[in-house]
Amino acid sequence: MPPAFAAAVPDVTVASVGGQTVSVPLQILALMTSLTVLPAALLALTGFTRIIIVLGLLRQALGTGQTPSNQVLIGLALALTVLVMAPVFDQAWTAGIAPYLDGKAGFEPSLRAAVAPLRVFMLAQVRDNDLATFAGLAGNAPYASPDDVPFAVLSASFVTSELKTAFEIGFLLFVPFVVIDLVVSSVLMSMGMMMLSPMLISAPFKILLFVLVDGWTLVVGSLAGSFHPT
Repeated sequence: MPPAFAAAVPDVTVASVGGQTVSVPLQILALMTSLTVLPAALLALTGFTRIIIVLGLLRQALGTGQTPSNQVLIGLALALTVLVMAPVFDQAWTAGIAPYLDGKAGFEPSLRAAVAPLRVFMLAQVRDNDLATFAGLAGNAPYASPDDVPFAVLSASFVTSELKTAFEIGFLLFVPFVVIDLVVSSVLMSMGMMMLSPMLISAPFKILLFVLVDGWTLVVGSLAGSFHPT
């Protein structure tokens, strides 16, 4: 941290132990506080939203209840998010964070340089109509360049676009499993076995189909490839 910045930031008293005050630098306190907004940043600024929604819809399409569990799906979504976002994080570290920690750049220039790769990634995923909608809600005219888009408008447009893309992918995943349900239902009806739940019979066939086509690899690979390159 630059010495000038560290000297300008006062210490904050957080407790008193044995008559002695316990203080921490204000920047450390700000860093600890910022960790509370990390889940919101993960949802609003990365590809995690698209990935976890698609995985949740896939589990529902398979009809396996809570298998895989939420913890497994979240772990897979986090791993895939890190894989997708790794180039963006590397650029942010090289362009902004590392120079600031080495004392080679000020806070504001480093912040702008670190956020720039993230803005490029988000703009590559945003749909034009979503961006126009939120620009209108914010009362802004059409932007002359991507750099003129406010970050609040960009993040809202990005989340909306991710939701739409996730549901489009989820719909395509649902189609083959719905076909299996319809076929099984028709067979049971023709055999007069109306009291037998079609889900009980179709579930093994859906799992078998998913395993035979190596479904997890296909879904994960397609999800990683669904993000537009920056």
